[in-house]
Amino acid sequence: MRRKDREMTREFGIEVIDKSRYGIISMIGEDNEPYGIPLSIVRDGDNLYFHSAMGGRKVKIFEKNPKVSVAFVGETKIPENYTKEELDEIIKDESKAVLLISKVFTTEYESAVVIGKVKLVEDEEEKIKAMKLICEKYTPTKMDYFDMAIKAGLKRTNVYRIEIEEIKAKRKRYDINGEEMKWGRME
Repeated sequence: MRRKDREMTREFGIEVIDKSRYGIISMIGEDNEPYGIPLSIVRDGDNLYFHSAMGGRKVKIFEKNPKVSVAFVGETKIPENYTKEELDEIIKDESKAVLLISKVFTTEYESAVVIGKVKLVEDEEEKIKAMKLICEKYTPTKMDYFDMAIKAGLKRTNVYRIEIEEIKAKRKRYDINGEEMKWGRME
């Protein structure tokens, strides 16, 4: 990671993963071509789970090269470090132009990137558990209907597990005084 001053802990990365609505999985496909797609992903311990159709481009890629990267984006926002009056004063002094770059035209963010290997889940009990976790995350108010849906769909669905080998997390955030909180500083 180039910006070590923004690196966060593994635990922070897990929080980002758990609250992210989607993850972007990246892989290397046929002819050494990169391929990335958004997926509905859930974490259980040191594993990520997602489901897919039983055929298609990613299924073929996973069979040949199971190594993947998954990017998750947590909260993002444009900081309001200065009032309009303060900005009007800053632009009067060219030596302060760097403040515009570092504290005005910027984004606060949090992200996590996982490196791991994809494995097709073949054990029916693990598949059902993974699908239940996915459904609890994305459709929690519909869980009364899960048992019937899983009976109808399990045989027509691939479920994959990514065994997490590494999590790298990063964050850019400002405190109430407009100063960037670096080196894992939380407040």
